[in-house]
Amino acid sequence: MKISVHAKPGAREEKVEKISDTEFNVSVKEPPIEGRANQAIIKALAEYFHVSSSRVNIVLGRTLRNKIIEIN
Repeated sequence: MKISVHAKPGAREEKVEKISDTEFNVSVKEPPIEGRANQAIIKALAEYFHVSSSRVNIVLGRTLRNKIIEIN
């Protein structure tokens, strides 16, 4: 399954907000430095979908706020 994610790094609290079936807002505390925010987003989505972190991959947008993420 592929989803569209709007990332919000450096947020005060971590949360995953569902906008529609394939669109989510993900807020993480980590700053967008050296991929730390991306790792936090992957972890948050893995917990939200109850899957292992290794099953969540960023397909497009590693350096952008808008990302396409695949969950296997």
